[in-house]
Order: sequence, then C-alpha cells, then structure tokens
Amino acid sequence: MTPMDLNADLGEGFGRWRLTDDDALLSVVTSANVACGFHAGDPSTMRWVCERAAERGVRVGAQVSYRDLAGFGRRAMDVPPDELADEITYQIGALRVFARAAGTDVTYVKPHGALYNRVVTDAEQAEAVVRGVLRAGGALPVLGLPGSRLHEAAGRAGLPVVAEAFADRAYTALGTLVPRQDPRAVVHDADAVVARSVRIARDADVTALTGEDVAVRARSLCVHGDTPGAALLARRVRAALETAGIAVEAFA
Repeated sequence: MTPMDLNADLGEGFGRWRLTDDDALLSVVTSANVACGFHAGDPSTMRWVCERAAERGVRVGAQVSYRDLAGFGRRAMDVPPDELADEITYQIGALRVFARAAGTDVTYVKPHGALYNRVVTDAEQAEAVVRGVLRAGGALPVLGLPGSRLHEAAGRAGLPVVAEAFADRAYTALGTLVPRQDPRAVVHDADAVVARSVRIARDADVTALTGEDVAVRARSLCVHGDTPGAALLARRVRAALETAGIAVEAFA
C-alpha cells in the first residue's frame, strides 16, 4: 500500500496565547503545517517550531492564510489577486528564514481555513496562491484537496501537487469538506476518526455526511492540531495505520 503522510497544523499561537500542543504533535506527525503569522503564529513561535521539527526530522510546510488574526483565518474575505499573491510570497519567505536557520527548509505549502476552502472552487484566488508560491522560489509541492482549482493551477504551473484527506472533518457527497458553520463539520468521536483514517489510507474512500460513499485518494492525512486531545488522537491514528500495514512517511 502507498505510504501515508501524517500532517497537523502547528505554531497556532500568538504572543502569550497558545492553541496547539506543538511539542507533543511533533513527536507523532511527519509534516508540520506551520502558521506564518497571518491567521496565527509569531516570529518566536515560528522559530521554535522549525527548530523542533528539524531536530525530529519532521518536514516543515508553510501554512498560508488570509490576513485574519482575529478570525483565525476562518472568515471569508475578498482579497485582490495581486495582493493575495504578494501575501503568500511574504508568508513563505518569513517561514523559510526560520527554517533555514534551524538547518531545514520549507518543503511544501498548504493554505489554511477560509483560503483552503476558497481555492477549491475559485480559480482566480487559486491562481493568485500559485503565483505567490512561484515567486517564493523553488518548485514547492502544494498540499490540498484533490480535484481543487488550486491543484489544477499548480499543475499548469509545473508545481507538484499532493492530495490531502482529513481524518476529523466531515465530507459532502461531492468530496468537499462540510463548511465549518455546520455543527457537524468536525468529527469528535476519536474511535470514528481512527477508523476513518485507516479506511481512507487502505480503501481510498469515506462516508459522506449524507450517507454516500465518496472516493478520497490522498497521500497525506490531516489531524487538526486545535482539536482537543489532538496529540493523543494523532498517536492513535498513526498506530492504527501502522498496525494496518500502512507506512507513515513524509511526502516531501
């Protein structure tokens, strides 16, 4: 079976505020989506996460977002494409400095929150994200939802694309994520999350919120770092994957 990468959103704090248990998660995941200061994260947090990731052999990814600290990057925003492209480049560049100082580098890019959902269907915003990635330098892989406008734009630009699935998010019958405004958007049952993870990795499908089986082909599996008990849940997911004979390896 194809190996599965395990990623989580890390560095999601600001100043004295801390949301994610970065140290615990870095002992489990193979890829760290590091907040770059626009939805969360500050220079000291970015430096610390990059250093710990480098020590543990965890890949560092830039988790880019709309500029929305107050809304944690989860509010819909209309950002002009040229401005968005510049902001993507800025975020990647900021994280790259800390990553290189820690002896590693940014090895992929993943949008966060409202931007992640927007570029599933919005071609103009997707193109802006890709332009921002290209300007940051290097053919950085783009992690996102398979079949998205973002992956289409990245593919046209010659950037590698990596399909992602979510262990703890509900899916629609179209294979997209149930919007966060829906109280059923997040799967809270730990046993269900673990079972879904193995099913996605082994069978490449998941049951939608409305009951249909949906094809979900992925090389990387996300466990949200801001979920209560995320580190313990990530450990259980990794153990279940390995027990099922699925190697847990970074894609980058």
